[in-house]
Amino acid sequence: MDSATIRQPNGVCHIVAMPHPGRGHINPMMNLCNLLVSQKSDILITFVLTEEWLGLIGSQAKPDNIRFATIPNVVPSEKERAADMVAFFEAVMTKMEVPFEQLLEVLEPPPSAIVADTFLPWAVAVGNRRNISSASFWPMTGSHFSVFQHFHLFQQNGHFPIDLLEKGNERVDYIPGVSSIRLADTTNFIDGSQSKILDNILKAFSWVPKAQYLFVTSIYELETQVIDAIRSELSQPVYTIGPLLPSFKAISPTGTNHLQWLDSQPCSSVLYISMGSFLSVSSAQMDEIAVGLRKSGVRFFWVARTETNRLQEVCGDMGLVVPWCDQFRVLCHSSVGGYWSHCGWNSVRECVFGGVPFLTFPITFDQGTNSKVVVEDWKIGWRVKSTEVKIDHLVTSEEIAVLVKKFMDLEDDEGKELRRRTSQLQQIWKGAIAEGGSTKTDINAFIRDISQSLEG
Repeated sequence: MDSATIRQPNGVCHIVAMPHPGRGHINPMMNLCNLLVSQKSDILITFVLTEEWLGLIGSQAKPDNIRFATIPNVVPSEKERAADMVAFFEAVMTKMEVPFEQLLEVLEPPPSAIVADTFLPWAVAVGNRRNISSASFWPMTGSHFSVFQHFHLFQQNGHFPIDLLEKGNERVDYIPGVSSIRLADTTNFIDGSQSKILDNILKAFSWVPKAQYLFVTSIYELETQVIDAIRSELSQPVYTIGPLLPSFKAISPTGTNHLQWLDSQPCSSVLYISMGSFLSVSSAQMDEIAVGLRKSGVRFFWVARTETNRLQEVCGDMGLVVPWCDQFRVLCHSSVGGYWSHCGWNSVRECVFGGVPFLTFPITFDQGTNSKVVVEDWKIGWRVKSTEVKIDHLVTSEEIAVLVKKFMDLEDDEGKELRRRTSQLQQIWKGAIAEGGSTKTDINAFIRDISQSLEG
């Protein structure tokens, strides 16, 4: 742990942040910590990472009053996480609690509060045992929270277990705060597969009421009904703290080359494509996307992670295929006019803030729900897969070429409406973090609540 021996004055508000060991969880948790210290300079935050993740992000710039601490890895590598998600979830639930509690015993000053990912329910248990206030940190939409909070309703209505291939397009409207939604868009665990992961998720949700606070990484203005429903059922304060965006930071020379290429493209002419930093689509689907891009003739910027040289050859010279970029900076670039996205919640938040419409291509976890929110509730995107619920359904290059060409046509009437709606949501998103906005208000309320609990 860096700065572990530094002793802080008595009475300092010392928050221990414990994210789930995955980029989609670590990034928003760090963004929250940056937001907290920007609002109250005398907060000290110890940000706990596994040793692997410290090696991956430990050199990133951070405020002086955020320090890193480590606990042992639960699996040896990210590759092993992807290969066996069931074993990974099980390890997170069973192997992290003891070293985390041992860490709390040696931290100076003693922790005032714990902010822990909702998928780490043992952190709430540790806090309650040690008389430390805990906040459950939900890194996804309020809609997806409500899905799991009310999972028993699927069973009561005869929808669990279910064959998604037969009934995935069936719609349900009994989830509080969530408008009519396809079963296929609720969760890929609803068919009973990967039951151990589902069991762990439901166990985690049983601990949410035992935390003293709940953070939801959305904004009240865009999920009003579902946030109201969540608040009506929980006794503790529920803070909406979205969009939790990264700040622009210095980027590598490779990233600078990316930006130079974007600088040379016409306004809103480039389709940005990224399907996340963890799970991937099949090689066959990647090839169909590449051929479809070439046939469409649109400009593109594709973060593919692997096989970038081969995919670049297939795609042609209308764009770039790269292994990495500073995504938030790209989405805020004036030449980017659309985003083909897997609909991870971090990506959705960044895209809406950047004012860019979506082509949604969910893969797993909460991404189906996010796609539904984007397409049906907010009306700022189109589905690539329309109504097909098979996970391995192959979208052909011909379908992709037609869709992409229409989507990126700035004179298309449907596209114009998408962009008008997207601009409206962008302003709502920005208003939440402005003075008097819902996020600013809730962050200040949490700081005031924590401070009062210390004084008491």
